[in-house]
Amino acid sequence: MWRYIIQIIVFQLVFLLVYESFLKKETFFTANRWYLLLTPVLSLILPFASFTALSEVVPASAVTAINNTIKLPEVFIGTQQPTVEQLPTVHIKAEKTAAVNWWLVVYALGSFTSFVLFLKRWRVIGKLFQFKAEDKKDFKIVEIPNSRMAFTFLKTVFLGSDISAKEREHILEHELIHVSQKHSLDLLFFEILKVLFWFNPLVYLFQNRIAALHEFIADEAVVKKTSKKHYFNQLLNSAFETQNLSFTNQFFNQSLIKKRIVMLQKNKSTTIAKFKFLLVVPVLAMMLIYVSCSDERDVSSDDPTGDIDNLISKIQNKDNLSEDEKIELVKVLQAVEEKMEGTSFKEKNKVYEVRGWADTNDVPFAVIEEVPVFPGCADLKTNNERKSCMSEKITQYVVNNFDTGIGKDILDEGEITRVIVQFKINASGDVTEIKARAPHPDLEMEAKRVINSLPRMQPGKQRGKAVGVVYSLPIVFQNGGDTPGAVGETVSDLPPPPPPEAQASK
Repeated sequence: MWRYIIQIIVFQLVFLLVYESFLKKETFFTANRWYLLLTPVLSLILPFASFTALSEVVPASAVTAINNTIKLPEVFIGTQQPTVEQLPTVHIKAEKTAAVNWWLVVYALGSFTSFVLFLKRWRVIGKLFQFKAEDKKDFKIVEIPNSRMAFTFLKTVFLGSDISAKEREHILEHELIHVSQKHSLDLLFFEILKVLFWFNPLVYLFQNRIAALHEFIADEAVVKKTSKKHYFNQLLNSAFETQNLSFTNQFFNQSLIKKRIVMLQKNKSTTIAKFKFLLVVPVLAMMLIYVSCSDERDVSSDDPTGDIDNLISKIQNKDNLSEDEKIELVKVLQAVEEKMEGTSFKEKNKVYEVRGWADTNDVPFAVIEEVPVFPGCADLKTNNERKSCMSEKITQYVVNNFDTGIGKDILDEGEITRVIVQFKINASGDVTEIKARAPHPDLEMEAKRVINSLPRMQPGKQRGKAVGVVYSLPIVFQNGGDTPGAVGETVSDLPPPPPPEAQASK
């Protein structure tokens, strides 16, 4: 949600900067009006846009590099990268608590306050409708006693009784432009945005800019029928009396008088100046490329590790390869898979020696002749059956033994996070070399505790000899909330977890 809100604000800021820098001083008032109406809407839609073709223009890794510090490739000294068996993701959901979402409370209070202020201004308008009204063909005029106010709301023009007949004629011509072009609807649209996005100052700026454009549009239409000099004098000599009604078009707006006169004195913009609107095209293109390439859901939904598993399976079935050749090929593919999953051991500008996992007795899980056997799975005949049984048993064990209460103090209600655990089942069948990485130390300690309590297993065997096998177990932990969790599913919209800590060489 925060990512979506930030993108909206950034996109609106970019659009507003384009308007202020290139379009504001041009006399294409109607085109500018539509620009100010459409760009806030585009800013709301663009974060949801995602086009595969555009994501291919800039690789996702390039977008990631913009947002993160560039890391040098890892260097392994004195050993080879460990081969790790990836277990299915375990989902753990804590009991839902009655914790208060204070961010939601603050947002609701802000929206409620903004809505109350809107109703207060609406009430002022409602009171003015009680005065005498004169119905016309397409509009009506409400005369306000003892006042010099002049403004428009929807199809109603409000005029003070103290305005002279000569002034009244020109003002009415001006206000009827607001009526015919439905300028009040523009302002009401921004009032709705102010209720929903009360915290976004750009919404207020957009409304201010479009209110000024409304006056420029009406002034431009009026001076076509009357003398500019006479109209200037009327604006300068008018007594200012206004109401603070942000969704009405007010003739006597002191802050706009000077801008209106300056704009009326400007020469009309040349036709070639319209090409400035083409600046929106590259701006939109960059926004779409950014959104498409940085969309975590699309990036994470593509699972390249599935293709690697298929390659490993084909290598196993090759009859013209020796066991040693198969092992070496699988090691290479699993190293690539490890990098794709983001679980390789690396840290900026540091070199690591990975100790203990390069034991020559360790065999990649994909080519081992007899996989480790979890208690209760010994009666199964094939490696695949024992592998599936082991995955199910470990998943159920972790779900049953993980202390879900630790999430109450360190995570928000409904928050989802990942814990990655790596461990070895050694040649004796014991769980050793447990490493874990999570956003919080308490989650790491709990994951290590649960994995360390796994029962002793029958070790894996290669050529009749007991060997060690390294496993990687992703755990998805949800602290309450309404999002359903299912054991064994893949959470594709979560980023990959950071790698477990390794020992740094000195």
